[in-house]
Amino acid sequence: MSLTFPDGQPFTSAATAYRYRPATERETVSRIILDVQIEGITTAAMVDTGGLYFLCNPRVATLLRLDTAEAMIGLRSILFRGVSIQGRLYRLNLTLFADEGDDFTFQTTAFVPEEREEESWGELPCVLGFHGCLERVRFAVDPQTEIFYFGSTSDSY
Repeated sequence: MSLTFPDGQPFTSAATAYRYRPATERETVSRIILDVQIEGITTAAMVDTGGLYFLCNPRVATLLRLDTAEAMIGLRSILFRGVSIQGRLYRLNLTLFADEGDDFTFQTTAFVPEEREEESWGELPCVLGFHGCLERVRFAVDPQTEIFYFGSTSDSY
């Protein structure tokens, strides 16, 4: 497991296998699905490089037991899959699990929906969006081996 820059420096420091399948039983398009940990709770998350934040599944959000007073921004709505969802933004610790190398934990901006949003969310897993989340990670995807490479964006490995 080694992705490197032309000068031999590592591009990433860890790798994990991902699942390439539809995110829900009703969908037909496959997605990259990783197991992650958000504030100590392990869950599945779908990679969405065009998305915003770490979007927390409402069932997982309930397990987090977050204090609304600790939210970065009060109640707001985002448009997600054509539906307006109410929630709050938090700074939370997110861990990407490594099969090779070391797990990587970083702070992410997480959109945590209100409990009442569970019905509109359905069976969709959490979502690893780019803005506020994956932009804090150096990553690459190998579709032939279904490996997700990742590591710190800093130069110190």
